[in-house]
Amino acid sequence: MSHAIDTSQEPIRLFKSDFLEFFTHISPVVVLAIWLPVALFFLGRAIAEAAGAGGAASWAAVPAGFLIGAFIWTLTEYLVHRFVFHHKPNGPRQERIFFLFHGVHHAQPMSKTRLVMPPIVSVPLASFFYGLFVLVLGMLLGAWAWIPRLFAGFVAGYLCYDMMHYAMHHFRMAHGYWRFVKIYHMSHHFKTPNMRFGVSSPLWDMVFGTRPE
Repeated sequence: MSHAIDTSQEPIRLFKSDFLEFFTHISPVVVLAIWLPVALFFLGRAIAEAAGAGGAASWAAVPAGFLIGAFIWTLTEYLVHRFVFHHKPNGPRQERIFFLFHGVHHAQPMSKTRLVMPPIVSVPLASFFYGLFVLVLGMLLGAWAWIPRLFAGFVAGYLCYDMMHYAMHHFRMAHGYWRFVKIYHMSHHFKTPNMRFGVSSPLWDMVFGTRPE
């Protein structure tokens, strides 16, 4: 990111319009209010379908699918962060667009109202990924029952990521894994903005070679 880092908490104004500016600010409470019910809805569907099917295999597939979905989220988190949010813009118009998406967070990483994904971004992304689940699992593989199991875990993984991201910037995380990921993410902001793209885990940075020695 080419913009200088502003460590103040007074948000950079992105739009002249107060109406548009309003949608650039979001509280983590709003994210929980929107996406926790979605995760619970799909988990409930998975449980209901397992109850209808009966058998130990159907019940075992619910937690298995949930965990697989959460694991898929970690890869999605890495890929979106690296290749979408950190896309190198071609020209001033693209630079403006990607600054609105993610550059503002790097320019002002401590702004409390721009640490979680606003619904204007998260809803289209979730719809896109749900469509992928339907296409691959349902239409191509015929595994329709796995869609709610995996998507519940996928959304739960996103929620954990967004809440962890907020906490990394504004809570004291002094012990164990929490301290490690906080330092890891702060290093992404202040030392290596073109590396360390994993937020909730360094796993995919190690796989794809974007974790510094």
